[in-house]
Parts: sequence; C-alpha cells; structure tokens
Amino acid sequence: MLNFLQRIGKSLMFPIATLPAAALLVRLGMEDMLNIPFMSAAGNGILGNLEIIFAIGIAMGFSKDGSGAAALSGAIGYLVLFEGIQAINEDVKMGVFAGIIAGLVAGMLYNRYHDVKFPDFLSFFGGKRFVPIITSGAMVVLAFIFGHLWVYPQYVIDSVTEWVLNSGAAGVGVYGVLNRLLIPIGLHHVINTLIWFDFGTFTTASEEVVRGEINRFLNGDPAAGHFLAGFFPIMMFGLPAACLAMYAAAKKERKAAVGGMFLSIGLTSFLTGVTEPIEFSFMFLSPLLYAVHAVLTGVAMVLAFVFDVRHGFGFSAGLIDYLLNFTIAENPLMLIVIGLIMAALYFVIFYFLIIKLDLKTPGREDEDELDQMDETAVSGDYDAKAYHYLKALGGPDNIQSLDYCTTRLRLQMDDRDAIDEKAIKQNGARGVMKVGKTNLQVIVGTSVEFVAEAMRKRMEQNNMTAPDAVHEPKQQESAGVRSVDKASFVLPATGEVIPLSEVPDQVFAQGMMGQGFAIDPTDGVIHSPVDGEVLNVFPTKHAVGLKTADGLEILIHIGLDTVKLDGQGFESLVSDGQAVEKGTPLIRVDLDFVKENAPSVVTPVIFTNLENEQVHLHQTGHHEHGTTGIVTVE
Repeated sequence: MLNFLQRIGKSLMFPIATLPAAALLVRLGMEDMLNIPFMSAAGNGILGNLEIIFAIGIAMGFSKDGSGAAALSGAIGYLVLFEGIQAINEDVKMGVFAGIIAGLVAGMLYNRYHDVKFPDFLSFFGGKRFVPIITSGAMVVLAFIFGHLWVYPQYVIDSVTEWVLNSGAAGVGVYGVLNRLLIPIGLHHVINTLIWFDFGTFTTASEEVVRGEINRFLNGDPAAGHFLAGFFPIMMFGLPAACLAMYAAAKKERKAAVGGMFLSIGLTSFLTGVTEPIEFSFMFLSPLLYAVHAVLTGVAMVLAFVFDVRHGFGFSAGLIDYLLNFTIAENPLMLIVIGLIMAALYFVIFYFLIIKLDLKTPGREDEDELDQMDETAVSGDYDAKAYHYLKALGGPDNIQSLDYCTTRLRLQMDDRDAIDEKAIKQNGARGVMKVGKTNLQVIVGTSVEFVAEAMRKRMEQNNMTAPDAVHEPKQQESAGVRSVDKASFVLPATGEVIPLSEVPDQVFAQGMMGQGFAIDPTDGVIHSPVDGEVLNVFPTKHAVGLKTADGLEILIHIGLDTVKLDGQGFESLVSDGQAVEKGTPLIRVDLDFVKENAPSVVTPVIFTNLENEQVHLHQTGHHEHGTTGIVTVE
C-alpha cells in the first residue's frame, strides 16, 4: 500500500511541474506588473484545468514507460468521468480527485493491456489502442458509482476542509508539521495536492470559481495564503541557518570539504525554495534533527498566521517567489522578521544538538566512514554515476523496477540485502532508505532524472561496461602483495605528470577506477610503462589495458570522454595478448584533433586491481617518456 501511495506521489510531480509557468503568467499579466490581461488569462488556462492536467500527468507517470497512450487515456477517462457524473448529479464536485482517479485508472489499465493481442480482424484495436477504449468503459462504471455515492465522501471532505481552513493557527501548524514529516516517504505531494489545488473555493470578478490555496491566492482571494506563507521563513532563513550550524559543528579539518556543499544547497534553498538537498543531508544521519525541523516548520506556519501574513508561491517558497508575489501579499515584510527568528532557532538548536549528542552530520563523520559527496561531485557524467549505482545495487538483474521523483530514485529490489550502501553514498547519494520489504529509495539530488535515465538505458541494454567504455579488467586472485619499484615502471608518455586528484574528471579524481596518476601529454605516442602483455586494446582505441607477470593490471586512458570520438585520432600499434616491454609503442594519438574534440587530453594511468597495495607518486612536473622513478607500488 505504501509503495502504491509513493507511486501516486511521484506521478503528481508531472502536473505539479506546470505550476511555475502558470503562476508566472498569471502574476506577470496583472495590472501592477505588465498589465497584459491575456497573459493572466493564459496562466489561468492552466490553473483552471488542473483536473484534466492531473489526469494526463498521473496516467503518464503511473504507466511503466511514460507512454503518450496512457496520457491520452487519462484525458479521455477524465472527460468520461466528469460528464457522466454531471449528468447524474450536478452538485457532485470531485475537483482534482476526478483527475487523480482517472489518471490512476488509465495508468494501471495501460500497464495491464498495452500489449494485448486480438484476432486479425480486430487487430487494429489491439495493443495501446485498446487502452483508451477500456479506460472509457471503466470510467463509465465509476461515473455511475461516484455520481450516486460521492456525495458522502464529499461531505466528509468538505467538513475536513472547513475544519482545516477555519481552525486558525492549529490548522496551519498541523499542516506544516505533516508537510515535513511526510517527505521521507514521499507522500508530502499527496497532502500538498489537496491543500494547494482543492481545498477552499473563491469566485473571481469574472464569476469563475477557482479551488485550492495557490489558485485562490493568485486570483485575489483575501482568505488565501495562510497555508503558504509560513514556508518562506523556513526555506529562505531556517534551513540555510541549519547549513551554517552543521558547517560550524564540522571538524576543523573537514570544514573546507563540506563548506562548498553547504553554501550551494543553502543558497539553492534561499533562492528557489528547493530544500530536499539540505533535508536529506541530515534526515538519515539524525532523525532527531529532522523531527526538530518538522516542529519548527509548524512553528513558522503558526507565527505567520498569528501575524496575519498571507503570501503565496507558484513553485516553492524561495526568494524568487517571495519577490514575484510581494505586491499582492499581505504583511510580507513580517516574513523577514519571522525568518530571522527561525534562523536563530535553527542555528542554536541544531548546533547544540549536534555538539551535545555528537551527531554525525556532514563533516563530523568518523575517520573510517566514507565521505558523502555533493550531488554534482561526479560532474555531468551521468553514465558513470549510473554504472556505479547499478554496480552498488547488485546489478540490473537485482532491480525489478526503477522510477524517480524530484530528488530520489525509487526502486523495487529482488534482494535488497545485496546492495552496497556504503558504495552508493560514496558515489554521491545523500541517503538510502528502505521501505517495506523490497522497496528502496536512493536520494540523489536534483540531477536524479538524468541519472535514472542513464541507469534505465544501461538496464535495457544489460550493459555493465565501465564508464567511458572502459572495462575494468577482471581482478586476479591475490598471491601476496605485488610491488613495483622505481626501475620497473617507466613513464609511458612525454608530458606533465600530475596527481590523480587533479584530473578534471571526478570519476578518476575520486579514485573510483583505482589508484594511479595522470599525464598531460605533449607527445602523441603512448608507450608501455612495464614489461608484460597487452590485456586489451579497446575498440575505440582510446584506452589500453596491460598486465605484468605477477598479475598487476594497468589501464592507460588517453584523454577524457574520448570514447565519443569512436576511434578517430587514435591508431593502435599493438594487439590483444601481445607481449610488450618497457617503452614499446602502444597507441599513436593525434593530440591536436583530440584537444579540439574532447574535454581534455589528460591521460590517467590506473592500477585497476590493487588490494592492499598503495601507489606512491614520487615526481611531478614535465618528464620525458621512459623516465624511471616516477611511481612505485608497495
């Protein structure tokens, strides 16, 4: 059941994503802004048709492949449901519930019947074409049921709405706390949908009836905005202050490492109101801090209500929405005062609890724990992230289904115990949450869509080739510690020798592929650094693997992201299995071509199958190929 509700929450993100555009059009078209009436009307065209937008978005999001056929079925399902109910009882007003129900039914029927086959004379109506047909039939039945019975749940909903909207500080406070507490399981979108798009009605000057807190606020309802205003002090002040507290409490030697992350996610919250990167940085490390955060959110909501502040947003409660809607808000400056109060509370309470209870927030991890990286740590290489996540999750065969929402991957696993949680976090995840018996959520950050699509592509192709098409050579069973002395390893290319940490690619710089060093070459011939054999020359010729007599494996990866060159600019001078000596030419490279068509010619040299050994870089700077004493392995 929880998984079903989470899927609903995820699907709601599609229609919710239309809000910023709608709110911006409505606001900019108003008299006190650009005074362009048709622009406001265009925005209200979205806000006034949220039911069908929800039907389309949820059907598409709930379908297994995001199909347009499911989306069309959702739209048809809503129209059948709405018109059928109205023909039975015009007083029944389901609001966005009708769109949600139509979208869910259409999505589930699509998953069940999208590949149905009929006899040849009916084959035209088979497959995806059948989904709108059966959806229409299902919605006729539901229209009959809801047309006669919805009056009872509608009475309950109206009563709850009446209590929430008219219970003053208690109502907004409870909503604020629940809004935060439901984030870990992804159900906050469900409660937000009810408050933002369905609760309350307002009749505009043009006699149009609008529903929901956001729509009512943007259209001038003097009673709307109380359920939105209290979020501004949290997003703009409270959570950035929590970042400052966690930074202040970090270990001295770790401040530089986490400072950039806290600055980035704090600024994101302040400007845009996107808070999940901050919340997930301490949610799993300290549930106590998250409980405090939920309570303080309720406090901010109550304070905004007590001081009669009404404000609203189209996306989230950040500075952009604060300024955009400033002139139609009531007592908006009071939010700055409340925000400063919340900032002080967050900083003092968070810092005190972190220090007093020795909570392991970012920057306070034990020395043997892996540091969590920022969501942009593995820069734009989403395929590399996808590879490492799939590997840490036990491979594609261990994943029954893969989905995502705003900041997290949502997975159903065959064997959830097979995952390597430590490796998942090392590769940028902020947290891992287990739900039910098979469900897993991996908190990635705002780049989750790109990571998920890269993972999905690899899963469809059953591709577990290492990033940049670099095969990680099969590790040999260790026969004791392998070593390389200064004389047995020579520099494979002329150029600038640099530490691996300075490679402008985090996959290599973070040591994800193994220990080593790098060369910024000035000569276009790559030579063998050791005596041994060629393990493999990759089809795109941009990388070569070598193996020494004692089983040590070395990867020379020429340039960064050069797999995309598809072999252009590279000439292989050896073949797989060929015996080589120190100085044997391996690959000839057109450096000028590679520099023009790839991000960098920096060439990592990686020892890929080390176990207990350590690589020691003894010299940096410019050296000729064949130079000894550059590196040792002990």
